[in-house]
Amino acid sequence: EITCHGLCVPSNSDELFKLMRTEAKKDSEQEPSLASFLYSTILAHETMEASISFLLGNKLGNASLLDTQLVLLFNQAFEIDPSAITALRNDLCAVVDRDPACDQYSHCLLYFKGFQALQAYRIAHIFWKQGRYALATALQSRVSAVFHVDIHPAATIGTGILMDHATGIVIGETARVGNNVSILHDVTLGGTGADVGDRHPKSATTTRVVRLLEAVTAVWPDYQARSAPLMSMYH
Repeated sequence: EITCHGLCVPSNSDELFKLMRTEAKKDSEQEPSLASFLYSTILAHETMEASISFLLGNKLGNASLLDTQLVLLFNQAFEIDPSAITALRNDLCAVVDRDPACDQYSHCLLYFKGFQALQAYRIAHIFWKQGRYALATALQSRVSAVFHVDIHPAATIGTGILMDHATGIVIGETARVGNNVSILHDVTLGGTGADVGDRHPKSATTTRVVRLLEAVTAVWPDYQARSAPLMSMYH
């Protein structure tokens, strides 16, 4: 049995969601004032993707972009690209593994806005790849307004990602982030100043991105001549 911070690491998404339901049931018994919230977000659902779709739909919905419509769209996105379910699981495990403040999988899904913003990006990315650019961009705008995290839906992001605190993270259109990367708040994977083409930073796997304001000098060494070093990366 594999454990992380004393928690069992489930072998698949179904087992993970069973554990999350157990956590939510225990929390609802210990804190009855949260029972309705925990039922609607976790206990009423059969799958992890249905749970996150409901949660994100209600967080991102507004008077003109209805939450019920978003929930349906988000569920459709997971049907279109089931690999997003694997990414969802890997991201959950990454947060529990690398963030000492997270001691329950259900708490990550329910309360950690970096994780929530990342899953919303993944859904927008699915629609972007389908050519549904208006919908993907609308979702990007809502995520930015609600979570203060701005990720272009065309960006490429691996799995096992931790966005710690997340406020102020910006990831541009042609940025690429590898697997098992941790990104702290106020990090910008921004443009190099080029008008077209590949113009955003790339992050290798198993990297900790601490601070970046405009461009990665490690990727474009000549940028340092035009601007002070703006990022630290630790492997």
